[in-house]
Amino acid sequence: MRITTRTAAASLVALTALTLVGVQAGAATAATTAACTTANTKLTVTEVSRPINHLLLKATNTGTTTCNAYYAPLLRAGADAQAPLARVEDSKPQAVVTLKPGESAYAGIATYSPDGEGGATEKTLGVFFTDRNAGGTGKEKTLNLPNGGVFFNSAAAVTYWQYNAADALTW
Repeated sequence: MRITTRTAAASLVALTALTLVGVQAGAATAATTAACTTANTKLTVTEVSRPINHLLLKATNTGTTTCNAYYAPLLRAGADAQAPLARVEDSKPQAVVTLKPGESAYAGIATYSPDGEGGATEKTLGVFFTDRNAGGTGKEKTLNLPNGGVFFNSAAAVTYWQYNAADALTW
């Protein structure tokens, strides 16, 4: 009976120690992975030939540590935009897009649809990254849109961040 109790107690101590090591390792990883922001990435926006009425937003980690591209970017089409573009919820990946230094993430932007209403040609795109709680983080980065301007209407939307351009342009 006494041997069984000591063995069980030793197993419990070993299990607790392993759990603490795992928690500490997880905390160390979280501490070295920051949210991607306009300060630690380079952003570019390009027009694509297919699908029509789409742009591709590319974010490249220029920092020295890994960063997480949470959710979808918050985009403001034009200087007078009152609200960010809608998110394409069907594009939500299974996990957060994590970028090592030099790696890139992509978001597809549908600029308009015949089903949309109103609209205007905009010359700039304001970009904010989101934090793990889906709120804006860092400062806005304003990008010039291709061809001197792009038409946006009420159907404009952006995908969640993806690891490759093809996935970002699927929606």
